[in-house]
Amino acid sequence: MIKIAVTGYTGRMGSEAVKLVLNDEAYELVAVLGHSAKHQNLNEINAYAETDVPVYHEIETLFAKEQFDVLIELTTPEVGYKHTKLALSHRVAPVVGTTGFTPAQIEELQALALANETGGLIAPNFAVGAVLMMKFAQMAAKYFPDVEITELHHDRKLDAPSGTAVKTAEMIAEVRPAHEQGHPDETETMPGARGANYEGLRIHSVRLPGLIAHQEVLFGASGQGLTIRHDSYDRASFMSGVKLGVDYVTVHPGLVYGLDNILD
Repeated sequence: MIKIAVTGYTGRMGSEAVKLVLNDEAYELVAVLGHSAKHQNLNEINAYAETDVPVYHEIETLFAKEQFDVLIELTTPEVGYKHTKLALSHRVAPVVGTTGFTPAQIEELQALALANETGGLIAPNFAVGAVLMMKFAQMAAKYFPDVEITELHHDRKLDAPSGTAVKTAEMIAEVRPAHEQGHPDETETMPGARGANYEGLRIHSVRLPGLIAHQEVLFGASGQGLTIRHDSYDRASFMSGVKLGVDYVTVHPGLVYGLDNILD
């Protein structure tokens, strides 16, 4: 039985993660965390009336009072790094869906995981289809070096570009020589019109109500184009990846960045 705590349990992703843990016979939900939550126990919520699970409001109290194997971290970039570092310091394996980590923070967390012989996963996107989209984009970039990324998310998302877009650009850059795209004399008549620049390829972010998580990677070449797109229409789409992550980190020490690195 894998004992799990979930942060951000009142959020849309967090509530899906709570359902995942409660409905899997191999998992035990030990506790949940919500900094601004008013509950003391999950059974105060109608949907969990029969579920006796304590609610914590401070991460330090959670680690002081509970023993568990995995922390599913689904909060915000501001506190996600702190939660992940604390988990690794307590030899609890984090499965992190919070984005916005810097390369330096990821390197620091990876070193801490190795030092404590603890597993961990930071996944910019938990949807398996999105991970395949990134892999296919990397394959295509070998033959289509001119590429732009457009990511579309709900208007409550805090970071731009998305972690998925950045990870996609990083994977493409591994096989694509850096070069500027477009006319060498092009001019932005409105700043930002050409999007963010990652080694010459451009990333565009869209934020609108009604969206969940969507991304398309557009390749262009002489006389042809290729578009690779993934759409998440419901946050339940991310839970298969969360489950893969939980099962992985409990048996593999070291922190991995990207769900693509644990798929067979």
